[in-house]
Amino acid sequence: MSVPAWRFEMRLILILSAIAVLVSAPAFAKDRPVTDAERAKLDAAVKAEGCSGGTMQYDDDGEFEVDEATCADGKKYDLDFDPSFKLIKRKLDND
Repeated sequence: MSVPAWRFEMRLILILSAIAVLVSAPAFAKDRPVTDAERAKLDAAVKAEGCSGGTMQYDDDGEFEVDEATCADGKKYDLDFDPSFKLIKRKLDND
């Protein structure tokens, strides 16, 4: 007994649709506030860079962002940290 061709096609369409949804799901992820534990680690990482303050959040790209941190030179910077709280980007805040 063979499976009708339309059943195979329907299964293929369902599988491909499911894959498309799974692949596009991260695009709909949202930034979120940092947890208390993350905030403590970010505070230490920001301080290690000679900076303080700023607005902290976890970005949907898997990095931590600290906006408008005031650094030792008196200027404000946007700082990006990887998931292990290592600095990956430091940009002068022009806003």
